[in-house]
Amino acid sequence: MAREQNQLSFSLWRLLRLSSFQIGSAMGDIIVTSIWNRMMISQFGIPATPVSLLIALRYLLSPLSLWAGYRSDTRPFLGMRRTSYIWLGRGLMVLSLPLLGWSLMRFAAVHELGANFDLLGWALALLSSLLYGIGTLVSGSPYLALVRDSAPKERQGLAISTAETVLIIFFAIVGITFSFWLQEYDPLVFWEMILATMIIGGFFWVFSIWGVERSIRQQKGITLAQELAAVAQQSSESSLLATMRRIWQDPRTRRFFIFLSLATFSAWAQDAILEPFGAELFDLPLSRTTRFNSYWQAATVLTLVGGAYFWRKRPPERQKQIANGGLLAMALGMVLLGGTAVFQQIHLIEISLLIFGAGFGVYTFGGLSLMAVMSSDKEAGAYLGLWTISVVVFKGLGTFAGGALRDLLLLGIGLGEGLGYGLIFSLEAVGLATAVFILSGIDVLGFAREMGRVISRTEVQIASAD
Repeated sequence: MAREQNQLSFSLWRLLRLSSFQIGSAMGDIIVTSIWNRMMISQFGIPATPVSLLIALRYLLSPLSLWAGYRSDTRPFLGMRRTSYIWLGRGLMVLSLPLLGWSLMRFAAVHELGANFDLLGWALALLSSLLYGIGTLVSGSPYLALVRDSAPKERQGLAISTAETVLIIFFAIVGITFSFWLQEYDPLVFWEMILATMIIGGFFWVFSIWGVERSIRQQKGITLAQELAAVAQQSSESSLLATMRRIWQDPRTRRFFIFLSLATFSAWAQDAILEPFGAELFDLPLSRTTRFNSYWQAATVLTLVGGAYFWRKRPPERQKQIANGGLLAMALGMVLLGGTAVFQQIHLIEISLLIFGAGFGVYTFGGLSLMAVMSSDKEAGAYLGLWTISVVVFKGLGTFAGGALRDLLLLGIGLGEGLGYGLIFSLEAVGLATAVFILSGIDVLGFAREMGRVISRTEVQIASAD
């Protein structure tokens, strides 16, 4: 299998085509997690708790990504390993969008009557959230595995990083486009956006991966029958439980899971409290606080794109120090933001966020490369499913914990805004620095060698010197 993988050649066109998959992902997520919930809460006066719970369903269902990744490794579906699972998941997402539109119509109707509860509306919203969440998770890890499969070993980290960079870029593009398209609630315009997402997103979900598996097999010099026979043998040798038990027994896997979880948790703990921080401590207007996320996310995109250019020839096995450098920059940004809160230095807010965002981009590039390395060729779907669970679950937990800690410190204990927010940002910095310590102790090169990645003595010396 290792010999076959080395026969793959890098194709920039195929990578860009695979990355266009994220156009539909960005459109769907903006519709579901930004526009719909804003309309429900702001337009119709629905409590935020049930709306947030529906959006968070994908976090609760995240073990599905592990199951889907394992199935795409060992159980071909309709004659394909990855593609059929991806299209199955994305098909569920397409079906969920009209249900979301109908639910909003029901809530609009009862709102006009002076109420905010409609059983059918909630049933449609729940079904839509379930279909969307299941579809996202069923297709997510097989898609990442297909991106990884499509590149030679030395470019696998670059391939995954590029796909995720495109997603971040299109979040911004789609968000701005939709904000101009729907400036206030209009059911006709909302349905236009839903139909556009179904058609445009659906097109790219098909176009981006059509024939990619067949092309990979041709480059490896194997037939469909040979690949299916190898997969059938693999599936007969182990079950999902046995596979996960074997993966989890490796202490390097456990440490990498802990590292990824802690880094994600600490990085996103600021997400829910950043705008309240500016409003409550500095009395900043909404027009300024809404730009906070744009500052650090723009810096993230710039460093991600820069990293893809400057480190494109660097083997993914040698990305550990890059990831650590990004985490330390993120920690510095949080320390500076904490000092901004404690000493009320309003002019340092943007600088702090830019430093944090720049570090986030560097860490994301290095971390995604390491995710490709910390996965075997034979069980890439299962490994990437495990890493997906880590990122998805702890992003949600971090966001919740930041808001809960803010309520505890400011409302429960009675700390002032400056000290309370400063303490939260400082704790984030501690978590990010601890993640650096954990990653430094993981033998990435040893894991890579055992998984069949050919690493020269020179590469080991360079990585050690880094």
